[in-house]
This record gives sequence, C-alpha cells and structure tokens, in this order.
Amino acid sequence: MLIPFRTDLAGKSQGWVRRMSFLFVGLLLWQCFEVLDGYWWDETFAIVHGTLIAVMLTEILLPVPRILRLLFQGVLVVGINVVVTKFRWTPLDSVSFSGDTSWWDGLIYNFNQLHPYFWISMMVWVAYQGMSNWAATRQQIITLTAMILTVLLIADSFTPLPLWDNIAWSIFLGLIWLVADHFTQFQSKHPDSWNHLRSYPVSILVPTLLIIAIVMSSGLFVPSIAPILKDPYTVWMESRGHSVPSFVGDKGSPNPSVKTRDSRSGYSRQDESLGGGFDFDYSTVMEITTNRRSYWRGETKSFYSGDGWRKTSAERREPSLIGLSKEQLLPLENGADGSKGRIEVTQTVKMVRKDPFPVLFGAAPIQQIKSIGYGEDRERLPGRLSWHSLSWELRWPEEDPDTPYPETYTLVSSLPVLDEEGLNKAEAILGNAQLNQMYLQVPEGLPNRVRELTLQITADARTPYEKMRSLEDYLKTNFTYTNTPDITKRKSADFVDAFLFEVMEGYCDYYSSALAVMGRVIGVPTRWVKGYAPGVLPLDQMMYQQPFTVDPTGSGTYTVRNADAHSWVEAYFQGYGWIPFEPTAGFTFPYAQAESDTQQQLDIPETTPDVETVQLEEETANSNWVGYTGLAILAGLAVFAIYRRRQIIDSLIRYRFRRFTPSQRIAWETERLLRYGKRKGLPFSEHDTARESLSAWIDRRALLEQELTEVLRQFEQAKYSGIPASEGEMKQFIALIKTVRERI
Repeated sequence: MLIPFRTDLAGKSQGWVRRMSFLFVGLLLWQCFEVLDGYWWDETFAIVHGTLIAVMLTEILLPVPRILRLLFQGVLVVGINVVVTKFRWTPLDSVSFSGDTSWWDGLIYNFNQLHPYFWISMMVWVAYQGMSNWAATRQQIITLTAMILTVLLIADSFTPLPLWDNIAWSIFLGLIWLVADHFTQFQSKHPDSWNHLRSYPVSILVPTLLIIAIVMSSGLFVPSIAPILKDPYTVWMESRGHSVPSFVGDKGSPNPSVKTRDSRSGYSRQDESLGGGFDFDYSTVMEITTNRRSYWRGETKSFYSGDGWRKTSAERREPSLIGLSKEQLLPLENGADGSKGRIEVTQTVKMVRKDPFPVLFGAAPIQQIKSIGYGEDRERLPGRLSWHSLSWELRWPEEDPDTPYPETYTLVSSLPVLDEEGLNKAEAILGNAQLNQMYLQVPEGLPNRVRELTLQITADARTPYEKMRSLEDYLKTNFTYTNTPDITKRKSADFVDAFLFEVMEGYCDYYSSALAVMGRVIGVPTRWVKGYAPGVLPLDQMMYQQPFTVDPTGSGTYTVRNADAHSWVEAYFQGYGWIPFEPTAGFTFPYAQAESDTQQQLDIPETTPDVETVQLEEETANSNWVGYTGLAILAGLAVFAIYRRRQIIDSLIRYRFRRFTPSQRIAWETERLLRYGKRKGLPFSEHDTARESLSAWIDRRALLEQELTEVLRQFEQAKYSGIPASEGEMKQFIALIKTVRERI
C-alpha cells in the first residue's frame, strides 16, 4: 500500500513542477523581449507582457482540461488587445461597402484596429505554448535556456541595450528550473531517499541557494575589464588595417561617469547624459543636393539637467500641424520678421542609411515640403507627419509601422541673412514670459565659478549679441577639440562646469552645452540643437589647404556621414528670431551672406580625415556584411547542431568505435561505468576485478542488485567466454549501462 502512495505523490510533484515550467518559460521570454526595447511601441510591450501574464496564470492555476485553458487564454488575449488598443466597434450597417461582401469588409474594417498588435500577441502565445510543452527533459531545459541566453548575449554585444540584468536573471531562472527538475527526477527514482531528505529541508535548500548565489555573484560583482581575446572577425579586420564598428555605446564602462572609447559617432537618440569619447564612423548617412551650404538641423532641446539635455513638458506637448500638403507654407513662431532679408534654400535629401530618424533634416527654418519619395513608384506625405512651429522640427511618425522613413525628400528653407549691425541693436528677450523662462533655465546647483567666468568673459561686451560672440570666441580659442577627452580629470557633477575647469577638452556636445548655459547666465534665451554639419563635396579634399576661397553659396551634392553628426546653439534676438552660434573649435557655421558678399572664408574642422582614411573607413563599413553573414551562418549551424545533436552524437560514437567488435564495446562500456561510479563515491580500484567492484556496489546499492548483476554477467560473457557478442546484445547492454548511470 505504501508504494502506490509514493508513486502518486511523485506524480503530483511532477505535475506541480510541470506547471511551474510554464512560469519559467514565461519569465525567460519576458527577458528575451527586452531586446526589442526601442523598436516596439509601449502598447506592444503592454500587450505582450499582458499576454505572457495571462497565459502563465491560466496554465498554473486553472485545474481544467487543456482545451478549456487554451480557449480561455484566447479570450484573454483578445480582451487584452481590445483594452490596450482602445478598440471601438463600428456597426456593420454604418460601414459603407459595395457588393455582397459588405458584412465581411465591415468585420475586416473593425479588426484592422487591432493590427498589428493582435498578430504579435498571437505569435507570442504560440511561441510560449510551443516552448512550454517542448521543454520537458533536462536536455531540453538546458537547450531552451541556452537559446534565450544566446539571443540576449548577441543583442548585448551588437546593440546599445544594456542587457546584463536580463542575462543574469535568465541564468538564475535556468538554474532554479534545473534544480526543481533534478529534485523531481530524484524523487521519482529514489522515493525512499527522497522521503528521508524531506525530513531535513534546510540541508537541501541552503546548499542549493548558496551554490546559485556564488554562481550569480561571480558574474555580477567581478570587475569589468577589456576583453583579452578578440573574436576571429575582429582580428581579421584589424589585421587588414580596418576597424570594426561597435554599437554598444559606453555601457561597458565599469563607472558610468567615466565613459570609454567604445562608441561610434552618429546621430544620438539619448542626450540626457553627455560625455565620454567615441570613434569616428565615416559611413554615409545621406547625400544632400542643395543650392547653398548649410547645417542640416534635426531637433532642439531646452532643459539642461547638469548631465545633458532633454525636452521640457511644454516641448513634448507642443501643438503641431498635421495633415501637411506639398508646398504648403509652414508657420513659424519666433522667427525673423518680414523686413529682414531672407535667402531661399532648396535641398534634396537621398537617404543612404536605412535606419529611421525622428525628424526630417534640413536647413533651418524649413518653409515648405516639396516632395517625399519612396523610389519611383510611391510618393506621398504621411498623414501623421507633423510640423512643430515652436521648435522648428519636422517630425516623422516613427511609431507608425505603415509609414517607413522616406528614401528621398525635398525641402525648401528660408535662411535669414546675417545682419550683425542690426543684431547688435536687438534685444534678447522673448515676448512670451513662459517661453522666456524655459529658455533661460539653468540648474539650481550650477557652480558659481561658471557664472563668474561668464561675467568675466563678457565684461567688455556692450550688447547681448556681442556677449554671445565673446563667449563663442572664448570657447573656440581656449579649449582643445578631441573625440577622446580625458574624463579621469572630471570631478564636478555638472557637465559644463567639468568641461570649463577640469577636462578642458572635448567635442561638439561639450562646446555647445557650455555656450547654451553661459548664454543663459547673461540673460540670453538659448536652446541646444543637434543635427549634421554640411558634409563633404566630391572634391572637398582640395579645401585642406587653408585658407581656401570658394563660392559663398557652396552649392553641390554633399555626402553626410556619421562623423558629421553635430550639435550647436541657437540664441533668440527680437526681430531676427533664433540665430545659430557655433562654439566648437575648428567649425564655422555657413551663414547666409548678403548678395554683395562674393567670398567666404571656410574653416575646416581639425577632425576632418584625409582622403585615404575616409576611403578606408567607408570600405570597412561596406565590408561589415561579411561579419554579419558569418555570424548568421554560425548561428544557423548552432541551431542545427542543437536540434540534430542526438544524430551528431550518435555519428561521432559510431565513428569512434568503428573498429570495435560488440564484445570489445561491452568491455569498454563496463570499464567506463566503473570509472563513473568512482566519481560518484562507489568503491573502485585499478587493481580490483570487475566482479569485486560490482559486488561491493551491490552491497551499497541494494536497489540496483538486479541491474548490476546483469552488467557483470554480460561483461564476463563478452570478455572471457570466447563467444562473440552480437550487435543487438551490444545495444541492449549500452541501454542497460545508461539506466544504471542514471540511477546512480
């Protein structure tokens, strides 16, 4: 009567662990989906997370037949989609369609409100069910955990996402899952021993948790160091004199305040924490054909936190104009009045890089949209394209999957002519008090020495415009441009203060942030702007011999690269609007000049590379597909090896023992079993015979007496009888050995 009771208990335990496997799979998938941070919308994450929670809870808590659980889960998934997408049913009779299929078209019309969220949640549900029902054995648990870790490790290596926490949690979940599975198997195979161990739960839990804690802490708390060994692709590329682009940013730095040179130049999506260094990336972003050289403006931000820049709540809620049409005149707030001279600039942008951007780039301020194109077959203005007249931004609807970033677009801008005489007479104050306060904001903790230095530099200047020029000249001439500033000199918590008094070197973000803050100290409204410097013309290498006099319009087709990503400052002057200032050493803003001006002196950035370097870096960017193809092939081989591992192992075993007779294989397997038993604490000596060793084992493991006796019989028959064993007997013996090893 006791044995059936134990068997039933083991069955219940296995059922409980099996249900808990649904929890482990859900949590592992949760970690894996973090890879899509920045690519999925908030609604998508809400639906996916809600789907995982719903199916996990129903699988664990509902004691009903599986078909009913699946039906209930389907209802929950649909309900989650309806709630998150704010679905509103439109009566079929109110949807006007022609033909006999109006009811079907009406259903499709309503269902499209759930697109594409419904299909994403369905894929997540199917993947979850497939993985949960597949991962039933120890090998399958290890394989599934390894697959999740592989995805996280690749994403952590090749994206800016910091996924260390997700990797640590995945390892922790995998270990706990394996421990639970191990105890379940132990209870099933050794019920007597399990009942004995149940009397001492602390002796089981404490060592288990201690081992897991040691494994986790060894990965979380060891110091971060640079890699000693490089992957073959990196070694190969560097041996040819090429550099391998990195996309991880500065997340590898052990000290977030001390950033390292492991990022690449480019248009930043994160400006809230500036600083650190980068490597120049000369891969092409776009080609711009224009009738006048300019900076290609993207976004502006007004709130300085002491670490970096972000948009204020007023900027985020800024009213916008949508439903734009071609050649529509775009309204402009705080621009120049009509009496000031303007120059029209037409620019056609051809995107080379396929990544989407949050804005369309153009000379500021943009006046009209001429066209937006998708190759030769498609051209339209998306309905959610919006013009923000206060911040002068033409924002692209990134969150709309049906609106890919355009391949080409043509814009018309209206640039003010630089009138320094008039600017010297203009007041630097906005008519709107709330906006004036927003653009004069500085942190409360801004060190006094920043204020004192600002007042000292501008002491001899008479007008706000002269003061801004004095600050601009001071920054250009007293600080060194470098893409690798020595951040170890930084002590101050304020980014601008540390640049002005401690680091005293840096790149555009350092210079522009300093000028924007110092301008606010003297009462001039300023805002921080980012976009791209003009880029290079096909014959731009001739301009390296400074000075070089060129046509002031600078018309032509410019190649704009990641290395041309740039930031500068705009300051407000009444009657003239927002005027750009360029404080970065080695850069000069290409202001629109009056028609009487026939020449323009161009300063070339110190960081402009020679032609050979540009060609080398562009070749590197073009050859990156080799590395990615290799990674894809390796990943495919790894997946194939995982799913075909049994066949591969069997093939290797057959190759290894191809010269063995069945009798020799039986003898070899017996010797291997004896060595395995020794590692598990069973008596074995090289001087003992197999009979002596296996007899001693039977004394210690009475439950294995029948199996061990059979092993000894077949071993002695194969080794000493002179009767050759058959292939079938060898396979049966190998299966017997496997059973004994598992029970040991």
